[in-house]
Amino acid sequence: MPFHSNEMKLFAGTSNVSLAKKIARHMGIQLGSCVLGRFSDGEINIKVDETVRGHDVFIVQSTSSPVNENLMELLVMIDAFKRASAHSIAAVIPYYGYARQDRKARGRDPITAKLVANLLTIAGATRIVTVDLHAEQIQGFFDIPVDNLYSFPVFSKHFLNSNIVDMNNIVVVSPDIGGVKRASKFAAKLGAPLAILDKRRPRDNVAEIVNIIGEVDGKTALLFDDIIDTGRSLVEAAKMLKKHGVKRIFACATHGVFSGQALELIANSEIEKVYVTDTIHHEQLPDNIEILSIAPLLGEALLRVRKNLSVSILFR
Repeated sequence: MPFHSNEMKLFAGTSNVSLAKKIARHMGIQLGSCVLGRFSDGEINIKVDETVRGHDVFIVQSTSSPVNENLMELLVMIDAFKRASAHSIAAVIPYYGYARQDRKARGRDPITAKLVANLLTIAGATRIVTVDLHAEQIQGFFDIPVDNLYSFPVFSKHFLNSNIVDMNNIVVVSPDIGGVKRASKFAAKLGAPLAILDKRRPRDNVAEIVNIIGEVDGKTALLFDDIIDTGRSLVEAAKMLKKHGVKRIFACATHGVFSGQALELIANSEIEKVYVTDTIHHEQLPDNIEILSIAPLLGEALLRVRKNLSVSILFR
């Protein structure tokens, strides 16, 4: 009987099939065949239509809204491939839900990001690939390898290869102290200065900006963040920048969650245009929001993981 070496197989959950298809095209492979369904009581079931025995399996599934449904679906998929004797199972989670619950901010708070890490590991994942974790220390919640990719090359390429703004008169703005490292990488790629908004959170989903660190007067501001959720922080940041003499404002964020009235708030704000990646699937977005695909970056990273090549080189 001939020996068959292990192959790379890419499967998609239901949360972001369009992104998974783009990743597959970039990698030059076909999406694996599996059917995800529900029993009459709502329980998840999966039917894998091809062998994965001895193969390296990659599952693309963002844990975006509905977060719990998509997370459970991912866990069921991992378990199915583990029991089907896959050689390795990488959970490719472009948007990692529960990442903002990474510490005890108050007494009796759960650390849900750690709980999710435990669930993924126990289910059978042997590697995690994600994009712009809200809190990078979440990588330490796992005892398996975690590749946390960065989106800034996607955005910097877009601005450097277009005539959207005068690149000699821009400033990259971090909306808070916690995002400085992320924004500084973007600024360095663009050769632009960095400004920082000093933001305080008196309660969940409420932010107050008390100061701006850096020179912004007369410049075009590129706000750079990892998540746009309710949009309130972003809109307040734009108001503060306008008060300090900024001429034009654009926003870039890896994950466009757009909860509640976010799209309406942004449409009525000082922001000319918002750029997000496709880590989260949206059927339709207004014209003032443009999607830049993260698929080529993810596809290249997965090929490098598969070949045991450096992933960090993609961000130098």
